[in-house]
Amino acid sequence: MRLDQSRVSKQRRCWKPDYRRVMPRISAFYGVVIYMYWNERDHPVAHFHAYHAGRRASVSMDGNVLAGSLEPRALQFVREWAGLRQEEILANWERARKNESLLGIPPLP
Repeated sequence: MRLDQSRVSKQRRCWKPDYRRVMPRISAFYGVVIYMYWNERDHPVAHFHAYHAGRRASVSMDGNVLAGSLEPRALQFVREWAGLRQEEILANWERARKNESLLGIPPLP
């Protein structure tokens, strides 16, 4: 059986890794899922990743969106959660920097 190289090349170009399999999930609330990982080259600012309704964003500890976007209501939930859980988020950031396991963080009440 012979492979069609144009089809293989097209499949490789279209393939995108599922970031949710790479990043540990640390919290979830109201349909929003929060992930975190650390990479020295790509992550100079402490932040986490939020995923909601097919959209995702990198969000700093103070609630600023660094990349991507979320619907306004989801972003409001994320900012409220970050404000309540800032110490726990930062502790997880430090764990990630040391390649230690991350802890789950309670959801937004």
